[in-house]
Amino acid sequence: MNPEFADRLPENWERFSRFFSALGDTTRQQILLVFEPGEEICVNHIARLFKISRPAISHHLKVLRNAELLVSEKRGKEVYYHINQAYCAEVMRIVHDFVTSRSVSVIKPAA
Repeated sequence: MNPEFADRLPENWERFSRFFSALGDTTRQQILLVFEPGEEICVNHIARLFKISRPAISHHLKVLRNAELLVSEKRGKEVYYHINQAYCAEVMRIVHDFVTSRSVSVIKPAA
């Protein structure tokens, strides 16, 4: 047991709660999955893909943007989104490094 994390999160993890919370919703996961690598998609095209209301899509996009998984840019009357690849990769790298540093090799007894 490691009681130190009962009092605090590992270094750099405080900012990740919104990231993982945003990924806790199936619709938001699906929104992320429609993007091809490097692709930008306008909100109208995203909304047409789903069977939920435009305001609901806008809400999900806002959650993803606030969690820094998506970046948006307004061009004229349209808002375009793309995945924040660098930030997503950074979060996953930090979590992976933590898990890897804490893993213990399981040694199987000789038969």
